[in-house]
Amino acid sequence: MDNIKDTVLEVIYSILPIAIVITVLQFTIIWLPMEAFVQFLIGVLFVGVGLILFLLGVNVGLLPVGEMIGSALTKTKMIGVIVLFGFLLGAVVTFAEPDVRVLSSQIDSVSGGAIPQSILIMSVAIGVGIFVALAMFRIVFNIPMIYLLAGGYALVFIMAALTPSNFVPISFDAGGVTTGPLTVPFILALGVGVATVIRGKSASSDGFGLVGLASIGPILSVLILGVIYG
Repeated sequence: MDNIKDTVLEVIYSILPIAIVITVLQFTIIWLPMEAFVQFLIGVLFVGVGLILFLLGVNVGLLPVGEMIGSALTKTKMIGVIVLFGFLLGAVVTFAEPDVRVLSSQIDSVSGGAIPQSILIMSVAIGVGIFVALAMFRIVFNIPMIYLLAGGYALVFIMAALTPSNFVPISFDAGGVTTGPLTVPFILALGVGVATVIRGKSASSDGFGLVGLASIGPILSVLILGVIYG
């Protein structure tokens, strides 16, 4: 019950400021049609209920399961299995990420179908999967994160110079949407689970940094799409 109460309060504190600001603007400056304002209030209610249910699901299901999967994979002591399932889980959870689907539909709309929605989602998912697998490899062999981040972004800047300019902002947005409400908790829990088994509870912080590393993958994959479609 405490978990439900804390989640409800967290959502209220998150949504209330924007609801208050838009309400003040409505009756002082913008004066939207009352029908549109009522739709906004209904939307706020739906978003609030949806966020409460979603956060409860994350806390009850995604986080514990992600951590248990990471622990179980590490106990196999098979590096290939850890890396392979890191790739598969990173790709699959990205397919389910709502932010990725919003971005892909927007790009499909403004490009007139020149960049198919399915191709963009698939390339982003593969990019995340590859870098989550790389993150698993980093945790196993204790490779400093700075080396991977520096190398990854150096490759990003090289690819950006070779890609048509209109693909560059799309690629960075693709990196941003993968840090959504579904991908982040699962990948973080997975990394903490792997790091905890390998180097003990005191070193479980080694599991962090996966999201920053994983966000490089979709940037590179969309830049590669730019080379292909450009």
